[in-house]
Amino acid sequence: MSVHGDGDVEVPGANLAAGAASAEALPWISSPLAVILAVAVVISAITLTMTVRNLARYRPAPSTARRPGSLAVCIPARNERANLRACVEGALAAAGEQVAVEVLVYDDESTDGTTEILAELVARDPRVRRVGTHPLPAGWNGKQHACDRIGRAAASEWLLFTDADVRFAPDSFAPAVALAESRGVSLLSTFPRQETGTLGERLFVPMIAFILFSYLPMGRMRSTLDPAASAGCGQYLLVRREAWLACGGHEAFRGSMHDGIKLPRLLRRHGHATDLFDGTSLVSCRMYHGLAACWRGFAKNAYEGLGSVGLLIFITLLHLVGHVLPWVVLLGAVAVPGWREPWVLGLAAVAVLMHLVQRTLLAARFSQGITPVIIHPGGVLASIAVQWWSLWLHLAGTRSWRGRTGS
Repeated sequence: MSVHGDGDVEVPGANLAAGAASAEALPWISSPLAVILAVAVVISAITLTMTVRNLARYRPAPSTARRPGSLAVCIPARNERANLRACVEGALAAAGEQVAVEVLVYDDESTDGTTEILAELVARDPRVRRVGTHPLPAGWNGKQHACDRIGRAAASEWLLFTDADVRFAPDSFAPAVALAESRGVSLLSTFPRQETGTLGERLFVPMIAFILFSYLPMGRMRSTLDPAASAGCGQYLLVRREAWLACGGHEAFRGSMHDGIKLPRLLRRHGHATDLFDGTSLVSCRMYHGLAACWRGFAKNAYEGLGSVGLLIFITLLHLVGHVLPWVVLLGAVAVPGWREPWVLGLAAVAVLMHLVQRTLLAARFSQGITPVIIHPGGVLASIAVQWWSLWLHLAGTRSWRGRTGS
């Protein structure tokens, strides 16, 4: 026993006894696995809470009776024979009677019959124009070069950069342009309703919504111009042409394969506000057909979307602990007796329940079906794998798309 100068008495073993009492009150802290699962519960609670809050902020564009500004629909097309006609005709129908529209297509050295289809569309409707093709300059990504050429050839107040596989609902442009004008933003984007036809597509594609709504602080996106607090989708980037030109156009990120990230950040760095809206009922897209196409498509820019090895490591650990380990413990408890401890099973079950609630909310909101909900850990593992593969392609300089290798 010892007496301190302030009169306090320290009894040997008292701290140990207190610690033992605490451990007895919270027996799970004696199990390292239970402690890790407690962290998984915290991670799962954070992503679920963020998703609920973001879904409340991600609202559709209201219908409008007023005539918004003119719009140029910008379609880069490289071997898009299967898609171009439907995309162009859909864009004309989406303009309806309210929007003065021009549909500009850049035929990027297609060899599959796209050129002939475009010529037919141009001859049929004067609102459709072909932008002259130029050889791809060194250091440029093909899509960014095409978009830059189209944007500079347009004469409208607003530019809508999109892809040939995107489909627009009739009369859908007026609400979106009117919303951008009413909010006073220079860029408005949405993530189209993603159509999936195979299990491989359902494994990968719905992860876009999971990652977006789990980690994007939409409240901060609207209250600041922080480039990091922004997002966009390259399938639907509605931007004010004057602001786009002032920021340097797509030339400012000429070598990138991720315009959905680069364009909003570019505008914000120049003092322009950007925003998102729920366009699920206005626009749809089937990004890829089959597992192999999904792997190639996401690998081209998955790492670029993160931007650093440190963030990739952090996200990997976060997902493995928070969104994979609880499922492994629940499923493996049948074979591993040590995983059947009440605290271990209870914490794992709480985390898994939150995953199911989160993915069900997303599936219901975006018409994803039940499959992405029940294969959640598989989708998380698939996204981790493709992000690391994307990093390897980035380091090796072999990222490619549409037959071209990017930086």
